[in-house]
Amino acid sequence: MASPELHPEEIELHRDRIWRRTAENRVENAPQAERFIAEAGFCSALTDVRRPGASLYVAVCGRRDAHMPRNVQKDPEASLAWVTKDAVMARGKTYYAKFASGRTMFLAPGLIPAFRAMWGINRAGEKHLSDDARAVLKVLRREWEMATADLRAEAGIPDRKQLSAAIDELQAAMLVVPGQAVYEPRFTYIWTLPEGRFPEPFKKNLSKTDGLREIARAYLSGAGRVLRGELTKVTGFDRKAVGKAHAELVEEGFAVREAVGVYRLAELA
Repeated sequence: MASPELHPEEIELHRDRIWRRTAENRVENAPQAERFIAEAGFCSALTDVRRPGASLYVAVCGRRDAHMPRNVQKDPEASLAWVTKDAVMARGKTYYAKFASGRTMFLAPGLIPAFRAMWGINRAGEKHLSDDARAVLKVLRREWEMATADLRAEAGIPDRKQLSAAIDELQAAMLVVPGQAVYEPRFTYIWTLPEGRFPEPFKKNLSKTDGLREIARAYLSGAGRVLRGELTKVTGFDRKAVGKAHAELVEEGFAVREAVGVYRLAELA
């Protein structure tokens, strides 16, 4: 058996297939990216091999050792990943936002209820938002979508940093998403409400326990095997709660426990 801290080659090959880490199945356009995200369940946008989990950038590179270069503007793979990210965002078939701790991720629509269970807030919880965040949300619920500068003016927020903080707060609570990136005449995001793009997933409510179990299921399906603390590093979820979710997958027969905190997809056992 492989060391708990190392993955055997059959696991790496499984990840190569699901996470698009080979030249043969790398991502080259938005439709391919959407299929990749649907199979992976969720992924980071522009992280590289130094961070665990599926990544659009790594999938564009199509190799295990993909490292984001220092000068991303002149790198063709980084440029393609950025253009693909914007195209997927604009197509509106996959959830994209900056979540807790600055994690910018794509979610397959089927996992939206699970992540909402962990990070989302309901109407009653909106009273805990900052004044700026509530002002931005009020404008978007009236106008539905708006560019950054117009949104700052309509919300009455004089400082750009204040607006950015408010939008980040709303993204983390799954209340606002960027709907499109516009580069001419100047760069801006068009902000919108996610329930307009994903009405059915936003109607479904899950408990935190069920939500985290489904996220753990999706990650294990793509990863094939998870190490101790791996899913916590990818998502920021509590390690003890993640362990409980994996234990539930073992009880189902979906996963096999190999060592403390190490779980393997049962079909690959």
